[in-house]
Amino acid sequence: MIALPSNVRVWLACSHTDMRRGFDGLASQVQQHLGHDPFNGQFFVFRGKRGDLIKILSWDGQGLCLFAKRLEKGRFVWPQAKDGAVSLTPAQLSMLLEGID
Repeated sequence: MIALPSNVRVWLACSHTDMRRGFDGLASQVQQHLGHDPFNGQFFVFRGKRGDLIKILSWDGQGLCLFAKRLEKGRFVWPQAKDGAVSLTPAQLSMLLEGID
């Protein structure tokens, strides 16, 4: 489990993401589709079409970090919005990662 700073902003990308993307592809999506700077220390969370895999992109001050979690059973709960991003608290992200609705 990753330690989340209590003051970090967390953004969920509402649309489905091609989970083959890595650092550069996700950073580009943050800039072009979400309108944010991927190098500002915020967390950006992406989910694939099946809903069993998420990736989190963040900048730690020295470089980009990419975390991934795949569920063996079930799917991650995701907002119903079609486009854009939804802001979460670090506590809400922790609950999402644990599968709590």
